[in-house]
Amino acid sequence: MKVKTILVSQPEPKIENSPYFDLSEKQKVKIDFRPFIHVEGVPSKEIRQQKVDLNNYTAIILTSRNAVDHFFRVAEEMRFKVPDSMKYFCQSEAVAFYLQKYVVYRKRKIYVGKRNFADLSPLIKKYKDEKFLLPTTDKLKPEVPETLDALNINWKQAIFYRTVISDLSDLENVTYDILVFFSPSGIESLFHNFPEFKQNNTRIAVFGNTTIKAVEEKGLRVDIAAPTPETPSMTMALQKYIDKVNKGK
Repeated sequence: MKVKTILVSQPEPKIENSPYFDLSEKQKVKIDFRPFIHVEGVPSKEIRQQKVDLNNYTAIILTSRNAVDHFFRVAEEMRFKVPDSMKYFCQSEAVAFYLQKYVVYRKRKIYVGKRNFADLSPLIKKYKDEKFLLPTTDKLKPEVPETLDALNINWKQAIFYRTVISDLSDLENVTYDILVFFSPSGIESLFHNFPEFKQNNTRIAVFGNTTIKAVEEKGLRVDIAAPTPETPSMTMALQKYIDKVNKGK
């Protein structure tokens, strides 16, 4: 069956040259974007109840852009002036780059991992005498605390934001040829909103092994998977699939 419509379970890209827009134009398919989950900040009052005093920390571990946003939001709510001496340990270059929204990059002590959280270990170990704060979500991958515990450092995890299921009730009678998922939370949202969901002819595209597992545990069929050596991005995987089914290749 040919592909004419795709729903991506994420917000619409803000950059004009997104590969999704190129894909839509090139393949003449309609691509809609809709977050199946969203992030809500935890009020500073609740963070105080977690026994968090920002004055006690000399280093911040940042795993995502959400972590960056909500750390500085909470600092502002608590009227905490982040000192210039604060060290920032960022999981990836994308997170470190995003940090420039809040700090003057060249004047701060910023340490950057390659991509996976484990890549930060040597950098954190080098500064093991710091007092580390990990502002995070309520859905944290277990590898993060396990990695930090193994380093024998002084660290604390605090929930600064939560992942919340979005209301998708307006999509009840809308169908798409392909649904695209990037996390198990997206699958959870699908069934929370539509408990009787049946896949039928809908193709499901997933990114990452944990998402594949979540799809299969629900008895659904994975039609398109990324990343692979041949298709490292979701748009490349979609492109390959659409080429095959729409052009009969």
